[in-house]
Amino acid sequence: MAQEADAMGTYDTTDWMKKKRWDKTFRERMEPAYDELKWLYAELYQNDMQAFLYFCEMLYACYKARSKELKKWDLGREAMPEWFSGNEMLGMLMYTNAFAGSLQGVQSHLDYIEECGVNYLHLMPLLSSPKGRSDGGYAVSDFREVEPSLGTMKDLAKLAEACHARGISVCLDFVMNHTSEDHEWAKRARAGEKEFQDRYFFYDNWDIPNEFEKTVPQVFPTTAPGNFTWCDEAGKVVMTSFYPYQWDLNYRNPVVFNDMTENMLYLCNQGVDIIRLDAVPYIWKTLGTNCRNLPEVHTLVRIMRIAAEVVCPGTLLLGEVVMEPSKVVPYFGTVEKPECHMLYNVTTMASTWHTVATRDVRLLKHQLGTVFALPKQYVFLNYLRCHDDIGWGLDYDYLKRFGIEEVAHKKYLNDYLKGAWPGTDARGELYNDDPRLGDARLCGTTASLSGIEAAEYEGREDKLDRAIRLDVMLHAFLFTQSGIPVLYSGDEIGQRNDYTYHENPERADDSRYLHRGNLDWDSVARRKEKGSREERVFDGIRKLSELRKKHRVFENEADTWIVETWNDHILGIGRYYRGEKLIALFNFSDQDETAWINEEEEYMDLLTGKKREAKAVDIPAQDFAWLITKL
Repeated sequence: MAQEADAMGTYDTTDWMKKKRWDKTFRERMEPAYDELKWLYAELYQNDMQAFLYFCEMLYACYKARSKELKKWDLGREAMPEWFSGNEMLGMLMYTNAFAGSLQGVQSHLDYIEECGVNYLHLMPLLSSPKGRSDGGYAVSDFREVEPSLGTMKDLAKLAEACHARGISVCLDFVMNHTSEDHEWAKRARAGEKEFQDRYFFYDNWDIPNEFEKTVPQVFPTTAPGNFTWCDEAGKVVMTSFYPYQWDLNYRNPVVFNDMTENMLYLCNQGVDIIRLDAVPYIWKTLGTNCRNLPEVHTLVRIMRIAAEVVCPGTLLLGEVVMEPSKVVPYFGTVEKPECHMLYNVTTMASTWHTVATRDVRLLKHQLGTVFALPKQYVFLNYLRCHDDIGWGLDYDYLKRFGIEEVAHKKYLNDYLKGAWPGTDARGELYNDDPRLGDARLCGTTASLSGIEAAEYEGREDKLDRAIRLDVMLHAFLFTQSGIPVLYSGDEIGQRNDYTYHENPERADDSRYLHRGNLDWDSVARRKEKGSREERVFDGIRKLSELRKKHRVFENEADTWIVETWNDHILGIGRYYRGEKLIALFNFSDQDETAWINEEEEYMDLLTGKKREAKAVDIPAQDFAWLITKL
């Protein structure tokens, strides 16, 4: 292939493609994408046509390896390209071991997952990782092997097949910024093989790393300070942006990009429908920059999008971009040149918990106004809680208008939500606490942060009623947003914090395990017991989900706007789609409040089915109303 590329010259590869004996379907997908693919690749990798031709051959090999069943799945998705943006989507995020011990265990509980109304299943990292140095599975030692304690790659394929039979899509993390120091590439790099050292960032001394440190922020300044680690075996310095055992991959090397893209497509060929691109903003490094969100990152993601559309068009790319909206939105790409299919709405999540603690909706209104102004084809994943902490990346320039100072406000939010503020029933713990900067983040389950844990500990039915009301109200707010709502496993039954991680030496230093406890199946069984906390939360969320699926006003294509309630405790959201109009009102106060609205149409309370005027609407403390009308 090298001689072929040299003979053709830099760009004369069209004839080469025409001569390839490619499958008709593959050729029909490849030909319209080929020129852009070649141009992007050549620009990024200095016209390395040998690497590009290898990339094309690799795509075809992955396509050929895809099963007949998955190719049929692809055809169905191609016929309905917007299949993932409707109001019927509901996701659930889970750790395989915490949910059911293994992949086979998850498969055995698909009836329960369906009962929850879930048709989008996100399995947290489950590929092979070294024990004690895995960062929760984000230090991958083999991208083609499942962690043995969870099962095998065959088990993953069987689970995906069983999910597809029920109309459930499967999402899996693809950790692309780094590998474990135990990965085969890293082992060979440690042994001194230059070819494999070139797949990472190795330096003979600290001169260049020190220059990087001048402009590159630290990801975990308290638990893993610095961006580089000395490797004794190699006698060199290696870049480790996250943890010392996670070695950053060098995407300036086309071999890295080719092989990692092949690893991604291999997972797609096991039946994975959604690839979560982990830490994607970090994957391109340039000296003198902050090594975040560089233009080359978007080129790489665009090429990966093209690769997926050619090989497995039933697959979606989900970008993990945990940053402010101005940094997040560019990862959608453009209408003509799309990048990620979906992104996380992380700012709304953080603003939601800010609003729980302050009972003031003005920041949330401001933030949602920005989201509502975005093109409707942008699909966000919305969530209340996930496997990670809550970071307080709020719009402090906006908050300054109300005399709020950043460091003091972060301390208040953390004090309130960890239960250290007078009158609060929230129960959480700090993560990565840096007293010097006052920049701690927060952990805890939705139920414990809503007050359910404290109410049950105290045996206070009045507090429990209020806490469950808040929990369900927050889920109603989640379901009111455009995009895909995602539940964190256990939230559907109001599962509380798990403090046993303090007793585990491998987890005690990571407070995120507070909300990563095993699903309590005895508690799950109590969802059938009338009046139990589990039954009240489960039925409340399930009813919201069913109403959302029934009414097209919740479609992603709906018009959305902020409804002025003239009350800083009540958030108002309007939605309109094809003759249906919804007014949603959420009272974040611990007191009964009135939304001073004056809508002229005749409305029905969506939860009760009874007529209800949308004028001066009284909303009980920490409760909500969905009012709907036909126009």
